[in-house]
Amino acid sequence: MSATESKLMTGVIDPSHSRVQFKVKHLMISNVLGSFKEFEGKASMVENDFSSTVVSFSITTASIDTEAADRDTHLKSADFFDVEKYPKISFEGKGMTQKDEENYELTGNLTIKDVTKPVTLSVEFGGLMTDPWGNKKAGFSITGEINRKDWGMVWNAALETGGVLVSDKVKILCDVEFAIS
Repeated sequence: MSATESKLMTGVIDPSHSRVQFKVKHLMISNVLGSFKEFEGKASMVENDFSSTVVSFSITTASIDTEAADRDTHLKSADFFDVEKYPKISFEGKGMTQKDEENYELTGNLTIKDVTKPVTLSVEFGGLMTDPWGNKKAGFSITGEINRKDWGMVWNAALETGGVLVSDKVKILCDVEFAIS
């Protein structure tokens, strides 16, 4: 099937088969992994041609979970996400550029704390599949890196030996499954 004969697909993220995670260096020597437990997203794409893909995605900031209650409380404060004032993170993506058979770049605007900046994310297309109940699914792994200071999250503590407590760089790690209609 050629791109012009391809079918328009729309989908919503299946949260029970998806995850949204991040990774940050702590003390400049180890990584802390965290996740957001509440998120939603939708996409429209043309089967076999993702160049015109449109993605809309949002995260509930208060759903942050690093498996450490004190750290989560600090991350929810005004030092970081300020969840009372900014309850959502959003991403609006417009189009993917194909790099090879299964790898793409997705460009879009990321909004955190009412600051919107362009980002480019790496996307690995896992494929299209029909589940045993006849539902069509599409899988994607998404990675990227941002500088948290670009979105006003500047809190840190200097270490006596040099370096800082928390890295400015945040790695984004997402695996999402879309239910396609």
